[in-house]
Amino acid sequence: MAASLAGLLLAVGAITGCDTASAPDGSRGTAASARPSPSPTPVWDRSPDSVAAVGDSITRGFDACGVLSDCPEVSWATGTDASVRSLAVKLLGPVGAAERSWNFARSGAAVGDLAAQMTRAAEKKPELVTVLAGANDACRPTAEQMTPVAEFRSSFEKALAALRRASPKSQVYVASVPDLKRLWSTGRGHPLGRQVWKLGVCASMLADAEDDGPAARQRRATVRQRVVDYNAALEDVCARDQRCRYDGGAVFDFPFTREQLSRWDLFHPGKDGQQRLAEIAYRRVTAAEPSA
Repeated sequence: MAASLAGLLLAVGAITGCDTASAPDGSRGTAASARPSPSPTPVWDRSPDSVAAVGDSITRGFDACGVLSDCPEVSWATGTDASVRSLAVKLLGPVGAAERSWNFARSGAAVGDLAAQMTRAAEKKPELVTVLAGANDACRPTAEQMTPVAEFRSSFEKALAALRRASPKSQVYVASVPDLKRLWSTGRGHPLGRQVWKLGVCASMLADAEDDGPAARQRRATVRQRVVDYNAALEDVCARDQRCRYDGGAVFDFPFTREQLSRWDLFHPGKDGQQRLAEIAYRRVTAAEPSA
């Protein structure tokens, strides 16, 4: 009986010994654990080969080159102007940007218009789609007419779904909505800006630019909070899509100077402002981590 038990223990030890190996520090570990696990293929491609842009007047370069006109050649996303060095130019080079980037944005567009733009963009099967929209949802004749947050979120969800149906592997870079109150603060002291704003430019924020009374302050605070809530919705919806990156609020936080705004309306980004947006986007798109 004792001999049989001893033999059994030796056999078990022999079997166990076949599955163990010495680690560099002399400890024992399994042979399987000694072999490195294959690294998973990253979902996010930091060097996409084509770019499509959707959004509003900012992405169309509105008022960046002339009064009341689009100037897509200076667009932060897909422009070809050498002084701006758009995201497409940075990623694809000048020739690649001219051949493999497309601008489907429209001046005056709100988030509710993105689904149609995404559908058009998806036909190109772009490796990257840029999104910058939401300012027009806050820029209404009155603060009461701003797009409700729930509707804003639903519209953005539908836009992403439209892209995914037709081009499921396209990556999406989402820029935050700019801080409209900071733009008001930057341009309010410029006589030309104040006169242009009286024509109805983003009246919910810019109307009565010099009025510093309680009602005006409350109105501007309400609009700013709505933009904050829009950005939270963009971030949350984007986080649910593994091929989507939000800018972490970088555009909202950027302190545009007068020199970086359109000289015709002191509100939209000028060429310098478009260049700054391109730089922010490039850092986010090419970062190893989404929050970098």
